[in-house]
Amino acid sequence: MANSVNKLTLDDNLAHLLAEFLKQNITPPLKIDPSQLAYRWVGGIKGRLEPIKVSSALALDDLIGIDTQKQKIVQNTKQFLAGYPANHVLMTGTRGAGKSSIIRALLNEFKDQGLRMIEVSRDDLQMLDKIRDAINELPEDTSCRYIVYCDDLAFNGQDENYRTLKSVLDGALDSEQDKLLVYATSNRRHLLPQLMKDNVSIYDGQTDEVNPYETIDETVSLSDRFGLWLSFYPMNQETYLNIVTHYLQAEGIEWSDKIRHEALLWSSSRGGRSGRVAYQFARHWVGQQLLSQES
Repeated sequence: MANSVNKLTLDDNLAHLLAEFLKQNITPPLKIDPSQLAYRWVGGIKGRLEPIKVSSALALDDLIGIDTQKQKIVQNTKQFLAGYPANHVLMTGTRGAGKSSIIRALLNEFKDQGLRMIEVSRDDLQMLDKIRDAINELPEDTSCRYIVYCDDLAFNGQDENYRTLKSVLDGALDSEQDKLLVYATSNRRHLLPQLMKDNVSIYDGQTDEVNPYETIDETVSLSDRFGLWLSFYPMNQETYLNIVTHYLQAEGIEWSDKIRHEALLWSSSRGGRSGRVAYQFARHWVGQQLLSQES
């Protein structure tokens, strides 16, 4: 009798431990509502798709000085929404140049044509397969197309999350998608670090690898899976001032030599010129003028 009681207790404990393990490690089924414009994955492996509200204030016309990049990504997105072949997109380059802003502007531009966004951080890329499955389970007559957006994407040599992304982009048998593309931004073109010591080891024969060039191939293999690369560069003074002028005119503020002088001082204090710096100065100036008018 005692043995039977002990066995029942042990079975109960095992059942409890199994239930806790499943609770902690299995993601609940994902449901995507096509009427929701944007989601963000939150909560890690036990997380969920959280609906988010995207500001509708930013338009493509507000992004000045990146006309070539805009034209290419708009063309790619139009192909995607029309159901034609299109590429995953990797945007790289200087910070504050408009990489993230162009994503928000795209959603505002094409939301009525069925464009939807799902934002996924680098640390949650392991959930891409589940997100892809949820999109595939949408009704056949669903006209929406989904862009998975990864901001500030970069990995170190020990990070395994990039392998999941490689598989989704191009590698798995079901990697070709007609309703899902990945648009990513990064300050690093090849996403994985490229070290000088790797080249030195190869040239000097100081590596233990039999095929050392495979290390370099692995480093660039992820970025190669993005069919469209867009590079963003530091801007000149004229473009910077044009962006400031654009934002101030939208608030009904006339351009002046004083504003020009203050805008240049602002960029000098920030260590460079960019669309982000121009926008931040415009907010500073508009807020300052409104506050002085109240006083």
